Amino acid sequence: MAVATQSAMFTGFSRPAQVAAAGKCSTAIKLSFFGAHLSSLTAKCRLNLIIKGADKRTFSVRNTRVAVKIQSTGQETDGRKREEVLRVALICGGPSAERGISLNSARSVLDHIQAEDLSVSCYYIDCQLNAYAISSAQMYSNTPADFDFKLDSLAQGFKSLSEFMEHLAVSADIVFPLIHGKFGEDGSIQELMEKAGIPFVGTGSREARLAFDKYNASMLLKYHKYVTLPSFLVQGIDTEKNELSKWFAYNGLDMNSGKVVVKPARAGSSIGVDIAFGVNDALIKANNLITEGVDDRIIIETFVGGGKEFTAIVLDVGSGSNSSPVTLLPTEVELQFYGGSDATESEEIFSYRRKYLPTQQVAYHNPPRFSVDVIDHIRKGAVMIFHCLGLRDFARIDGWFLPSSDSSSADLPNEDTKLFGKLKSGTIIFSDINLISGMEQTSFLFQQAAQVGLSHACILRTIIRRACTRFPKLYSYAEQACSSERFRLSRLHENRPDPRRKVFVLFGGETSERQVSLMSGTNVWLNLQACSDLDVSPFLLSPTTTNSSLQHHEQREQNVESKMVWALPYSLVLRHTVEEVVGACREAIEPERAEMTSSMRDQVISDLREHISSSNWFSGFDISFETPEILTLEKWIIRAREVGATVFIAVHGGIGEDGTLQSMLETSKVPYTGPGVSASRICMDKVATSLALNDLSNSGVLTISKVVQSREELLASSTSDLWHSLMSMLDAPTLCIKPTGDGCSTGVARLCCKEDLEKYVLVLQEKLPHILPNTLSKVHGMIMMPDPPAEKFIFETFIETDDILVVSKHGGSTQSGLLWNGVNRWVEVTVGVMGTKGEMHSFNPSITVKEDGDILSLEEKFQGGTGINLTPPPTSIIREEALHACKNRIEILANALGLEGFSRIDAFVHVDTGEVLVIEVNTVPGMTPSTVLIHQALAEDPPMYPRQFFRTVTDLALLRSKQN
Repeated sequence: MAVATQSAMFTGFSRPAQVAAAGKCSTAIKLSFFGAHLSSLTAKCRLNLIIKGADKRTFSVRNTRVAVKIQSTGQETDGRKREEVLRVALICGGPSAERGISLNSARSVLDHIQAEDLSVSCYYIDCQLNAYAISSAQMYSNTPADFDFKLDSLAQGFKSLSEFMEHLAVSADIVFPLIHGKFGEDGSIQELMEKAGIPFVGTGSREARLAFDKYNASMLLKYHKYVTLPSFLVQGIDTEKNELSKWFAYNGLDMNSGKVVVKPARAGSSIGVDIAFGVNDALIKANNLITEGVDDRIIIETFVGGGKEFTAIVLDVGSGSNSSPVTLLPTEVELQFYGGSDATESEEIFSYRRKYLPTQQVAYHNPPRFSVDVIDHIRKGAVMIFHCLGLRDFARIDGWFLPSSDSSSADLPNEDTKLFGKLKSGTIIFSDINLISGMEQTSFLFQQAAQVGLSHACILRTIIRRACTRFPKLYSYAEQACSSERFRLSRLHENRPDPRRKVFVLFGGETSERQVSLMSGTNVWLNLQACSDLDVSPFLLSPTTTNSSLQHHEQREQNVESKMVWALPYSLVLRHTVEEVVGACREAIEPERAEMTSSMRDQVISDLREHISSSNWFSGFDISFETPEILTLEKWIIRAREVGATVFIAVHGGIGEDGTLQSMLETSKVPYTGPGVSASRICMDKVATSLALNDLSNSGVLTISKVVQSREELLASSTSDLWHSLMSMLDAPTLCIKPTGDGCSTGVARLCCKEDLEKYVLVLQEKLPHILPNTLSKVHGMIMMPDPPAEKFIFETFIETDDILVVSKHGGSTQSGLLWNGVNRWVEVTVGVMGTKGEMHSFNPSITVKEDGDILSLEEKFQGGTGINLTPPPTSIIREEALHACKNRIEILANALGLEGFSRIDAFVHVDTGEVLVIEVNTVPGMTPSTVLIHQALAEDPPMYPRQFFRTVTDLALLRSKQN
């Protein structure tokens, strides 16, 4: 495939570059600057892609509103005729608080469905229900707020939803709506598409409207003889207290202390869900939700005590108008509490934060740790609900299992034992129906699909094909696509030598950054998997013990080679935390549990095969079932050397970033990604980094003065004396404290007075997992502490930056733009660098706007749907000349540190001079789906998409290995 020289035509925001062969990726993605050892990278500041594919075609991409032109020879290399292309429109956003998660879901779907027989276009609905056609590059934004304020200039807007529907009717063959919550799951957008005659994935408008309202759905389930929780509907703030009191009395609840759940009838992701005690508290919290505009229908229901929460994906594998739903293996959701058995009110809710941010406050078990009988009844009940509510294609159904010993504590009335859900072992209660389940990379949909042999791409394309069978004009596509996919799978399973180059992706570890590392490694693994000339395997560096921080540093150094690595099957990667992955691996090799899982998996697969036996649109299962394997780090490196693998390091902090792992791999002559041993060691130590850059002040590269204190010194010192000493040494009005070797904003706080220092030291002394919002004198969000606790801490001058406020008429403002007073003239940026040693290229920096406090939170840095990134920096803040000077200085310091491959540099930049005040250098930067590095790569000319970005990093590692 050659890069076309002509400009590409605007054809409605189809995905560029990766359209060419993104999913298939017999595209061995390489960079043209390899031949010149990347010299053109710095000179031209341009990445020219050469993509070699199995078929001949040309394309061009420009970083404008989207430009794509594809030409095809019309023949596959094996002689088969090319299939027709299905035009799929993805719609995300919406007016609900879940619009950030909607963007994440759409990004994930975009990544996994792209192939030669699918052309994808992207659309966004803002808070005021204005519709826009957006570039696929915008799908990799951290949050809709990244581009909300510039939609009018960035995207193609539609005058009305009617005009939008007219556009879809001619531009798309089928629509995949991915709007969570209101407008997306309540039947609104479905009704618009039905009236316009537009085929779409998912449940119809009337059925969606009923299922979305939790109260109405519960009443329908009760009518169909399901066990349901007693509930009371609050409609409007004038609800009579007397009526609620009667409901409390009828259900045996104490008027003053009866424990209930208060939640909106029409919202998702646990938004607005709270616990109340007594009639007055329940009414106050219900009325608050109404006045805040969350919903005007609020449910008050009895609290389920002692129950075990579960969620189950139902997949319809019927054809046409015939529905044949099958429930996959459910997942148990285990809430875990800090501080013993007494949980706070907020800890008893499967909250928005627990759902979408890696945290040890929740663990998933797939399949659940229930009896086979209970799981069978959950699967059967979910199918019956799918039928009785008239759902289509797929859904997620949540519920509770109350063991018999706990059933009485759930305040359930003496229901008829013939109700569905009543078992000898306990009670099953179905509570929520989700028509558009979250589709982030490790979501329940993908987790449960992988457990029965369906990859991300396979389950999504199965859902789309199933929807196509309902529409006569699209049925032929479903059959064609199935035939092509079966051919591809048959070629994969042929018994012949595997010519693919092996890549080992390593993530996890035992630092406080291990959960972000899991997200990074999973993202890298899934992206590189799409390259057909690569054989990519995921591996987890297992934490040693939960008390590893208590081990002596030298002892850990000596034991590094005996650290354990898990070789992971596909399904076991898709977990929430490192600890959860390890737990799932141990379960998988425990004979009794493994036998139970295998038996239940076989049953689900049998059910799927039975229902699809008469269909000709299902391509089959594409994941083999393997047992996880554990081996020492030393033996893992030997294996990598023996099979000629390149190691993609995604272990943040610890041995993954301090040069230890790099040294071991280098000694064994195993290619690895990122900087070498020396640069890694220097950059891991923030003090050493500053010392290495001291001589660059004349070049405009500055460092911040630092004072280092050990944890023991902090605990033993008088905080008052220490504070005054620090004030004297650093000559600063306020300080910033941070661990010496941790990243991800872990343990980073602003200290404005000795009382702040006292509170911080108290947290260290009591080994608390976090500092609650606004504990310190300056407003701040949740501060996660290092786990395991850090051994040393840095105090440095806190640099005052100017607040940047993003305003958007799409968010309720009368105008769109940025508000910035520019008093201090310093802004905080993060910038990626890529290239070979001595010739590093700087991407455009990103300004990340802090939403809550002075320090970027873990969520704002790495979690999609949170934080606001401005990439590249607006010229209204940093002038072009200053930006150019900034990038030059970033390259100077990157080359001075000996960086190579890729890294991320955090710094303050002076908006007038472009001077750089270095904060830290990350040699293994975050590589999550919404990482700022991807935003910056997409801002290059031409844009570099995630798959190309990670492939480039991998190829740079091999290039260095060959040169050495």
